[in-house]
Amino acid sequence: MLDLAGRLGITLTCFTTADYAEHCPGDMARVGERHEVASHGFYHSSFEDDDLKKSKDALERISGQSVTSFRRARFAPTDECAIRDAGYTVNSSSNPIWLPGRYNNLRAPRLPHESADAPGLLNMPISASPVLRVPLFWLAIKNLPMPLIRSASRRCLERDGYLNIFFHPWEFCDLDGFGLPGVVTRRQGQTMLDRLERYLTWLQPQGEFVTFREYAGVSDPGRSHRRDAEDAEMNKPAR
Repeated sequence: MLDLAGRLGITLTCFTTADYAEHCPGDMARVGERHEVASHGFYHSSFEDDDLKKSKDALERISGQSVTSFRRARFAPTDECAIRDAGYTVNSSSNPIWLPGRYNNLRAPRLPHESADAPGLLNMPISASPVLRVPLFWLAIKNLPMPLIRSASRRCLERDGYLNIFFHPWEFCDLDGFGLPGVVTRRQGQTMLDRLERYLTWLQPQGEFVTFREYAGVSDPGRSHRRDAEDAEMNKPAR
């Protein structure tokens, strides 16, 4: 994934747990050379409010960056005041769609907005198309016909001026033998990487790619300013 981003001149926002970062500092060093490091909590399988600050501190120590963006694992509800008070300025913990068996967020806002409960915190939802809310997160891009994905992406950019999609690095690995459902394994490894490259190559002329930090206008004195930016879990908001 990082090789693909380098080839396309795209910068990612990489949401990672502090636990992963502590166990894989070499990976984080490579990520931090070019991309924005953001918090995905301390662990993916459990969460406490204290993890907001603990993960931020650990990621800043390991990456050498200021960490200003947060996404809760599995988009679980998280107190927005606690997120802001832990030092974050961006929260991307909402997928405003209906996902059977997981959540129904059809009433949630689709577009970036300042938190009503925590002024100063910018909420940046995952994108879904206007009106019909065609999902544009990893599972949809993996399984839906690409003409539909492109049409929904274009509608978001034309109507909203905003597109925020994400992927997991493990999607580009061999997933056979893990007993995962077909919707997860239908496209994987190099096949999925090639699909993503075709999509991103098509998407590049459609807008300007920026990281969460850049979109929110948050500067990081520890890094040079970059305009060739894009987001993943690994993410990409475009404006």
